[in-house]
Amino acid sequence: MTDPVIRAAELLKEHRESIDRLDAILVFTLAERFKHTQAVGVLKAQHELPPSDPAREEKQIARLQDLATQADLDPEFAKKFLNFVIQEVIQHHKQHQT
Repeated sequence: MTDPVIRAAELLKEHRESIDRLDAILVFTLAERFKHTQAVGVLKAQHELPPSDPAREEKQIARLQDLATQADLDPEFAKKFLNFVIQEVIQHHKQHQT
């Protein structure tokens, strides 16, 4: 029979390894996303379009909240996260405008 403390330590290690892998996936996914939003920012600047698109942002927030619900993730957290990302993207787009 395995000692419960040892088993708990093994499970903790496994969970942390999974978390570390998922964090890496998140970072690389965000990097890929920002590559595309940078290209959008350049296009917007070239065509003198505004750095933000409130209608699209609203649709994206609703879409991600729905996905979050399907994934059993707090939709309010998903909204806050996407709003943070959107604000970063808008700042990058503004840099292309100047």
